[in-house]
Amino acid sequence: MNKNVFIILKKIAWICLLYYPVSGISQPTNDTLNISEMIAPLKKEGLFRDAHYFNWGGSIIKEADGKYHLFYSRWKRAYTFDGWLTFSEIAHAVSDTPAGPWAYEETVLKGRGNGYWDGITAHNPKIKYFNGKYYLYYIATNLGDKGYTDSDLVVLSSTSLKNEDRAALRKNQRTGVAVSASINGPWTRMDKPIIEPSGPIETIAVNPAICQGKDSMYYLIVKGDKPNEKKFIRNQAIAISESPEGPFTIQPDPVIGDLDTEDVSMWYDDQQALFYAVFHAHSYIGLMTSPDGLNWEKANNYHITNKKILLEDKGFLLPNRMERPFVYTENNIPQVLCLAIKKENDSYTIFLPLIKKE
Repeated sequence: MNKNVFIILKKIAWICLLYYPVSGISQPTNDTLNISEMIAPLKKEGLFRDAHYFNWGGSIIKEADGKYHLFYSRWKRAYTFDGWLTFSEIAHAVSDTPAGPWAYEETVLKGRGNGYWDGITAHNPKIKYFNGKYYLYYIATNLGDKGYTDSDLVVLSSTSLKNEDRAALRKNQRTGVAVSASINGPWTRMDKPIIEPSGPIETIAVNPAICQGKDSMYYLIVKGDKPNEKKFIRNQAIAISESPEGPFTIQPDPVIGDLDTEDVSMWYDDQQALFYAVFHAHSYIGLMTSPDGLNWEKANNYHITNKKILLEDKGFLLPNRMERPFVYTENNIPQVLCLAIKKENDSYTIFLPLIKKE
């Protein structure tokens, strides 16, 4: 189907739903997923920590040999936690199970240097397999035409956004993709980002989440600043494309427009014929759903967990920050909830087994 015709039909469908709503569209009746009741206690092997690096979030994919591969962000602890904006890199780890333990394999992507859109950092990855190729989506930034040294970036690691260069680093954040025929690379990067902020987001286009729908189209969610908003609030935009490499067309309506949310991860459930998306709203992890990838509502079991994680050896993990939620699924069944944790001056990734209730 021609892309423009597809978009027009989608908009017509949206208008029909708006003025002639189907009963139950705000709470999909066929949405039975309840991640909250599936969460098992955190085991020791489910904590992925590095003595020399801050670990942050992750995205999991399974290979034909049965091994699980994790792509995640990390940066040296010496640069402080705020050094993610200047020194983050994307690393690759391997495990026999999606819940860990994980072993570092290699660093996959770093900033390419001055002159590239992704000159500074590679951060917040999502790994996908489409049509015989691996697609590694990530975000990065640059300082435009301004020259800089590593020493300059070290200074910028701990400055505030009131600093002109640090503000430019935030403003220049975009989403791109690297492509490979193998999970082990080599990775070919694009010369430009795959999307620019427009419509329901402005300033930045970051933290990608992507999946392919039943219609073979690719649905991409990215975060940006909410337009015409004086407060520091972010929006989630949905964009569609016929190709996993784009170009992507941002739709006019946000995925989540009434909350300050971040870090969406999404998947398509073939059995329920529904899209799902998890996100964090600072104090909790939430779940959205959509029948068509464009019109999103709170899931029937919207609330997944607060910032309080039960430990296997009793007690609780009470983090300062709990972000970057990712749900790994096999055969439409969620297997693991992956979360980035910041606790005082430490950060690491945890993997919570998800056990389906019979």
